[in-house]
Amino acid sequence: MDDDFETAAGAYRKELLVHCYRMLGSVHEAEDLVQETMLRAWRAWDRYDARRASVRTWLYKIATNACLTALQGRARRPLPSMVSGPERGEAEFPLAPALDVPWLQPFPDAMLDDPASRVARRGSLRLALIAAMQVLPPKQRAVLILRDVLEFSAAETAELLETSTAAVNSALQRARAGLSGVAVTEDEVAEPDDAAVNDLLDRYVRSFETADVGALVTLLTDDVALEMPPVPHWYRGRHSYGLFMVRLFEWRGTGWRMVRTTANGQPALVAYLLDDGVYRLHTLQVLTVEGDRVTRNVVFTDPRVFSAFGLAPTLPEP
Repeated sequence: MDDDFETAAGAYRKELLVHCYRMLGSVHEAEDLVQETMLRAWRAWDRYDARRASVRTWLYKIATNACLTALQGRARRPLPSMVSGPERGEAEFPLAPALDVPWLQPFPDAMLDDPASRVARRGSLRLALIAAMQVLPPKQRAVLILRDVLEFSAAETAELLETSTAAVNSALQRARAGLSGVAVTEDEVAEPDDAAVNDLLDRYVRSFETADVGALVTLLTDDVALEMPPVPHWYRGRHSYGLFMVRLFEWRGTGWRMVRTTANGQPALVAYLLDDGVYRLHTLQVLTVEGDRVTRNVVFTDPRVFSAFGLAPTLPEP
């Protein structure tokens, strides 16, 4: 029975992880819920009826309801721009974190199945969209994901959530209204391996590693946003971004190296800071790129995020 179950259900682990992440906004919580889903499914395997639903649909039902249970009474996972207005003054260093807030986490593209699935999921994994989904009530969030992302029918969604088709359609309408102006299509997402994005990232890395703030700000849009969970403050505009970087280099120094990666289907950079002759892991920066400019940089310092991405704590000597 164990071999039969693993053969039938094991192939869906990766996509269930993505589903739970969309629901929860946390990679680690998503991994826990996938484990719980598989345990519940294994215990009920002898009662599974293939005439009623495919294994995939059955697993999604278990996973979605496990996520809804986990979300009961739990605070949403925001980004700083969702809880306050931008800072108007210069940044004060060191930056004080708000550790009592369950901040949104990024998702490592390396956890997806293969390059084809990464491309297919890019639009629906965009960090801004995942952040906006966290504002929705959990049931609306589930309906939106099941209907618009996973493309289950209204009847299938109603069966998964054990509700009526009318209730599903109503929840979907409210969810779409709640995301008005936020949801994006795949065509609007800059591909991390696009030639123009590669050139932009090369120039961004070169400017950052040489502490050339003047060159760095030319790569930003006028209304660029910079946010750094768990720090609750954030900054809007090229001028504020530049001032922050000047203060950062004054405080931390100018010995930096950056390594490229991807997160949420977006280009990302891992920054290492020179400390006692060693380049030590400092931040993961997830960039939103439109055209040939950076429109947003979300900077993560959470060790749990570093762990999820499997980031090396130090870099070897160049």
